[in-house]
Amino acid sequence: MYFIVVKFPVKPESVERWPEIVREFTEATRAEAGNLWFDWSRSLEDPNEFVLVEAFTDEGAGPHVSSAHFAAGLEAMRPHLVATPKIISRQIDGAGWDAMGELQIDA
Repeated sequence: MYFIVVKFPVKPESVERWPEIVREFTEATRAEAGNLWFDWSRSLEDPNEFVLVEAFTDEGAGPHVSSAHFAAGLEAMRPHLVATPKIISRQIDGAGWDAMGELQIDA
């Protein structure tokens, strides 16, 4: 699978509207056959930074970046960012989340 983390530095005047700004892109990506997850979080250290954690099947990553909604999503984000987003993108073994071995909770 492809595991990707992206940090988006959002303009202060856009930060409260960020979830709406990326809503169409998020919904379209989550509907892709090759998408495993696509989750947004807000940084605790920098309230103007959003972090996207996403994963795709090996076959799903290419169609994602080639899609019309990917291009439209980037253009929708562009005027609301203060700098180029930072990304880590790697192809890794696995197909999903595993339980954390160091912190087990019996429920």
